Amino acid sequence: MAKIAYPECGKIVTTHGCHGGVKIESWCDTPEVLAGLPALYLKNNGAYRRVSLQKTAVSRNMVYATLEGVDTMEAADLLRGTVVYARREDLRLPEGCMLIAEMIGLPVFDVNTGDKLGVLKDVIHPAHTDIYVITTPKGEAMVPVVEEFVKRVSEEGIYLSPIEGMFEQ
Repeated sequence: MAKIAYPECGKIVTTHGCHGGVKIESWCDTPEVLAGLPALYLKNNGAYRRVSLQKTAVSRNMVYATLEGVDTMEAADLLRGTVVYARREDLRLPEGCMLIAEMIGLPVFDVNTGDKLGVLKDVIHPAHTDIYVITTPKGEAMVPVVEEFVKRVSEEGIYLSPIEGMFEQ
């Protein structure tokens, strides 16, 4: 699987203040990751345009930001609903780390038998522990992302140690 050069990292949900500020819903591990980026990228006709983050503040899962070239409420309002991207290099990911978007579609295997269990469809975040949603021949299975079950994740696939009944429907 190819690495994503410009992963999605949030969405501008509304304006903030009367001088062009925006409120961004963070899709990063923490909103501080998004707020600490040097720039965001806006996608237009398949091309990414760099926009410097001039000033940021974090509250809950939101980032309040002033963007380069956006200095009126009207200009900020035009960006409402816009998905923002980060340059992968700016995220400073540890070696071997994969983004969730890069994991979607990976095959899922039983680490003990090598049997293919299904394909990763989604990762949801209902509480403190993420959950893998896996499409199987019998429907969908949900697996908590904990060491007891998830043994290895690589570009080749996700290797689980399932318990009895986890993949039976």
